Order: sequence, then structure tokens, then C-alpha cells
Amino acid sequence: MTKFVCAILLMLVMAFAIKDTYAGKEGSLRPKECATACALRCSATQYKEACLTYCNLCCAKCLCVPSGTYGHKEECPCYNNWKTKKGGPKCP
Repeated sequence: MTKFVCAILLMLVMAFAIKDTYAGKEGSLRPKECATACALRCSATQYKEACLTYCNLCCAKCLCVPSGTYGHKEECPCYNNWKTKKGGPKCP
């Protein structure tokens, strides 16, 4: 029973560590981590190719990807504030 509880606690700690690694404040990612963070960010969209393309561009510039598959852009001001020529959001 003790081993089971320890295993659960270890998984919870790792889940929080992964969340903090792949989403968070600007500059929290290294360029090589962008692909993994964007794969998570774009996992729920039906437009995966476009989402991954723009997410990786934004991550390369900002070194940050918001948590989850939608929203939470306040976590990454650079990601949130980069706009298209028409004023729409550049980053998914």
C-alpha cells in the first residue's frame, strides 16, 4: 500500500513539473522544447498543420506556449500580443 501511495504522489509531482515546463511565463522554454509544447497545445484542433506551424513560430519568438489546448494566453504576453496584419491573433 505504501508503494502505491508513493507512486501516486510521484506521478502528481511529475504532472505539475511537466505543466510548469511546457507552459508558463515568457522565456520559460528552450527552442528544442517548442515542438513538444506545441503538440500539446494543438492536440484538440482539427487544423493541426496550421496550428503547429504558427504555434512553433510563436514559440520560437517568445519561448513560451500557454497551457492547455485553448485560451490561457495571459500566461505568455508575447504570444498573446503578436498579431496578424489585420489585427487578429497570430498565435493559436
